[in-house]
Amino acid sequence: MSTERPNILCVMADQLTAPALPFYGHPIVKTPHLSALAEKGVIFENAYCNSPLCAPSRFSMLTGKLPSRIGAYDNAAHFPADIPTFAHYLRDLGYHTCLAGKMHFVGPDQLHGFEERLTTDIYPSDFGWTPDWENFAERPTWYHDMMSVVQAGLCETSNQLDFDEEVAFHSQRKIYDLSRRDNEQPFFMTVSFTHPHDPFAITRNFWNRYDHKNIDMPAVPPITCDQLDPHSRRLFHVCALGEYAQTEERVRNARHAYYGMISYLDEKVGLLLQALENTGLRDNTIILFISDHGEMLGERGLWYKMSFFEWSARVPIVFHAPARFAPRRVSRPVSLVDLLPTIIEIASNGKSPNYVDTLDGHSLLPLLEGKDAENSDTVYGELLGEGAVAPLLMIRRERYKYIYSEPDPEQLFDLENDPNELNNLAGRREFQELRRDFHTELLQHWDKGALHKQVLDSQHRRRLVYRALRSGRHTPWDFQPYQDASQKYMRNHLDLGALERTARYPSPEVPPPDGPAVLNK
Repeated sequence: MSTERPNILCVMADQLTAPALPFYGHPIVKTPHLSALAEKGVIFENAYCNSPLCAPSRFSMLTGKLPSRIGAYDNAAHFPADIPTFAHYLRDLGYHTCLAGKMHFVGPDQLHGFEERLTTDIYPSDFGWTPDWENFAERPTWYHDMMSVVQAGLCETSNQLDFDEEVAFHSQRKIYDLSRRDNEQPFFMTVSFTHPHDPFAITRNFWNRYDHKNIDMPAVPPITCDQLDPHSRRLFHVCALGEYAQTEERVRNARHAYYGMISYLDEKVGLLLQALENTGLRDNTIILFISDHGEMLGERGLWYKMSFFEWSARVPIVFHAPARFAPRRVSRPVSLVDLLPTIIEIASNGKSPNYVDTLDGHSLLPLLEGKDAENSDTVYGELLGEGAVAPLLMIRRERYKYIYSEPDPEQLFDLENDPNELNNLAGRREFQELRRDFHTELLQHWDKGALHKQVLDSQHRRRLVYRALRSGRHTPWDFQPYQDASQKYMRNHLDLGALERTARYPSPEVPPPDGPAVLNK
């Protein structure tokens, strides 16, 4: 493989909150493989998603643009094919690009720059999950509910386990295939697991890694619905959190299963790392570990995401490349939109290419190298999907987080003195200048009225299109993995000897003929 340009393996988790990982301070969660990566890697301590919802977060990460700039409003938002992703840029730089697992692409383009995709997606690719801000009281059947908590516990298998087993198998196999190529083209491979996304269910071997009585309970116990902020009250409705009592045993079961699911994910990461090691690819492969958003996990009585509280919005970002980047922890706030320029500059040997469009992200390469970065230390966030009734906007800078939505009181938190975000400073006299500064910046950054209209217009269009496309003949957009069986294993049009040599790793040498054997009599 190329020694000049590194391979890059991006491992992505789903709904994995940074506070639940041991290298972010969790006292009992066990992740030996991820912890080993983090120990010799660069850990971004204050990394955030740009939208606490799956598809918008992923689309913004892929493009380096905020969700509002690409129409990535919710989990049924169309991802336009003409918006370059880091996969497009990398292919243009000569990389082989490959995707396995979940990416939640919506629309007929199910590749978005990836040369090949090894599995289908776990979620639908159509407009069926379009929310309706104008009919907030109605709860569609695809919304979260409390069943993930009430039914949390053991299982033999599950929809999520079926999917991630497939993802892990094909990803490992692809690593071996990449090692057997006869060229030195660098590769970028994204392996995106669905764990530890709810439902909270895991097999006994991972459940048994934890003592049930030692499972920690939320740092902030449930807050009654009438005492919650307005947006959290809406989440109470959206997720039907009041239908079942959040008993101590139910909460403990859900957290126990979630930790077991993290350990399951860790084991799959270990298999990928072992495959890189076995094939000699490990030393020249940068490993990036991330998640799309977090999980509230019962904090303040909230579950799942769709909030800018820390457990929902804070994500892990870890780069592992000890030969390139010395291990360190970076406290500066960063976000997922920063990954595109970072990855592209790494692939360009530290140079900043001419991007064809304006990015919202900034390269993390100076921070990876231990240098002072001159670019922005501000993180912007948007929630434009279910759970909101108007754009919910967030600014995070230094120790402060500012949250704004038109129908709600402003929120301002000092994360250094108030990590659990219990004290809203927006109404305090001594913080009025800071609040006004944040509010002025927000109005300069977003046209909130125009954005609100854009979201509603998009919802109207997509609901109509979905109804129409479900009438009569239905042509699904879901990705169908294709395997050409005529090119696999042994076939009569293939040279058997050459096939066996190229399929074997390491490939055996072919010795020159050395004559007939002489048998001793």
